[in-house]
Amino acid sequence: MSNINTTINTASTTHLGKEYYDRKLLETAKTRLVHACYGQKRSIPPHSGKRVEFRRYELFTPDADRLTLTEGVTPDGQSLAQSRVEAEVKQYGAYIEVSDLLDTTGFDAVINDGAELLGEQLGTVIEWVTRDAMCAGTNVQYAGGRVNRAALTGSDVLTVSEVRRAVRTLKKAKARTFAMTDGGMKKPHFICICSPDATYDLQSDPLWQDVSKYSNAEAVYSGEIGRMFGVVFVESTEAKVFSQSVYTTVAAHSAGSATVTLAALTDAAAAYLTAGAKLMIGDTEYTVASCDRAGRTVTLSAAVSGAIPAGTKVYSEDAGALDGDKRGADVHATLVFGADAYGVVDVAGGGVLRTIVKPCGSAGAADPLDQRSTVGAKVDAYAATILNDLWLVRIEHRVTA
Repeated sequence: MSNINTTINTASTTHLGKEYYDRKLLETAKTRLVHACYGQKRSIPPHSGKRVEFRRYELFTPDADRLTLTEGVTPDGQSLAQSRVEAEVKQYGAYIEVSDLLDTTGFDAVINDGAELLGEQLGTVIEWVTRDAMCAGTNVQYAGGRVNRAALTGSDVLTVSEVRRAVRTLKKAKARTFAMTDGGMKKPHFICICSPDATYDLQSDPLWQDVSKYSNAEAVYSGEIGRMFGVVFVESTEAKVFSQSVYTTVAAHSAGSATVTLAALTDAAAAYLTAGAKLMIGDTEYTVASCDRAGRTVTLSAAVSGAIPAGTKVYSEDAGALDGDKRGADVHATLVFGADAYGVVDVAGGGVLRTIVKPCGSAGAADPLDQRSTVGAKVDAYAATILNDLWLVRIEHRVTA
């Protein structure tokens, strides 16, 4: 279970019902949920394990010669083929603690405000979990026709043409479309989730059509910013940004050693520096064997014969094109996808956030003087996974500063 703990001792509580707090929590969380809205939803019945399996039948191959019938001859039958994808649910939770004195003397309604803040926090976490699962796919399109992320330059921004190219990819893969009632008619469409920075670049494109030009402005999704060429654009502040994981210098290294001490080692760098990762030291690429976060050291797969001078740049090439100082630019991910491209899973509806209120004294001997109450929020179980990689295109691009 992943916990996000917050403690507060300077507020009071209102004495409203739990149903109110649940509603407050959910209303706030929903403002953060964009990526989680469009997945195929699946629930695991209670006492059925932590994993769920999605299945889909593979399409039959059209073959005119093989399907041509011979008069009076019964052809061979075809066999059904299935693909399956598994996902494992996890729990997420957070709480705040309120003292009895400040519950009595304070002015602010901290339970009310706390439920709102917890909703925003956990809503964002669920959004990140879903977004990261969606961005784990291999169906990638690099803006400007670039061959990889590291080649993306400042001019390779999101344009309508890039979106249209992604739509072409989805159509050729026979991706299913979403359908939305508009004036009594079903209008099939794909969804595009983009960042506010990407929106800025799109709105500079002369082909952009603003939401105010809709024939029916009410038939839009929450957060929708525009629609054109069979794509509905929805903006998310939590859209994925790929940043350079490692950027530091050598603090110490001895000739003939595979271990390099770094000047700094951030959490992001430590997460990147797993076995097999590629790392640049100066102008030479090395392969990582292991990393020691506490000791700020990285062990390479082979010893380095000469001593690497202190101050030599150490960096990863997992972001955009490097500048003269070896800094990689941020790369944004815009997702264009069809229906059933990915799925979200919970346990019998447990993906819905709920509040847990513990009054003073409810902890028994752990709170012998009835001094502490808590309000928490919890997602009992949640997971997200790509179901059909060909039906979800990740456009990687830079943005205008």
